[in-house]
Amino acid sequence: MLGPLVDTHAHIYLANCPVVPGATHRPERSFTDADFVRTLDENGVLFGVIAAASFMGSYNDYSLQALRQHRRLRATAIVEPDVTLPELKAMDEAGIVGIRFSLRNYAGTPDLTGPEYQRLLRRVADLDWHVHLYAEGERIAALAPLLLDSGVKLVIDHYGNPDPALGENSPGFQAALRALATGRGWVKVSGPYRSPGCDHPALAARLLQEAGPERLLFGSDWPFVGHETTVSYRDTVDWFETAIPDPTIRDRIGRTAARLYRFA
Repeated sequence: MLGPLVDTHAHIYLANCPVVPGATHRPERSFTDADFVRTLDENGVLFGVIAAASFMGSYNDYSLQALRQHRRLRATAIVEPDVTLPELKAMDEAGIVGIRFSLRNYAGTPDLTGPEYQRLLRRVADLDWHVHLYAEGERIAALAPLLLDSGVKLVIDHYGNPDPALGENSPGFQAALRALATGRGWVKVSGPYRSPGCDHPALAARLLQEAGPERLLFGSDWPFVGHETTVSYRDTVDWFETAIPDPTIRDRIGRTAARLYRFA
């Protein structure tokens, strides 16, 4: 069975992992790098990307260990704004390719205009990394312009977290379209179960119309945090094939991911 070339969105963690205050999830079982790689193999996926899980904050140890073990993996990291340049360079050498702001259902929004975050974003741009953003649609709309103005590349999760009542008019989806138009934005065709009731194939068609496959990415969202028993990996591949029915376009989306995440 041949699946997508690159899965750009998965999480790994242990049941006893450290969690941040106010964590929106407390794992009851472990999902390891070995589990992820085995799942990729079972579904014919060549490369995988570990997305930093919000509930662990800046504890990136599992991802860094996975990168040491598997050359077919890359990862994003959650970092504190005062992280040093040598620390970031060490992450870069390990296979980290971006930083993540995972804010949905968390109080507080980082002040991206402050000097600490401006310095961090400049370093992200200098490393040729990207910022990986997940939040409520309104916060995506507020933060995306600030991130793009800083000079970084921007990857927006899960169609921009659309509201089923608003569809294409959802603020996060509209922010995603504006990001695509800059030439430094990418959007993940991923996580439709996190916005039930939306017409995800129609949203994917609009994204394709606006920017083509060179700005879209596939992500499984494995192991489906909070939905571990109701979603399967095969479901995510089926959703991707429904949203992007042309296999040639899906292949080009895979090649886009291979370039962005430094597999190519």
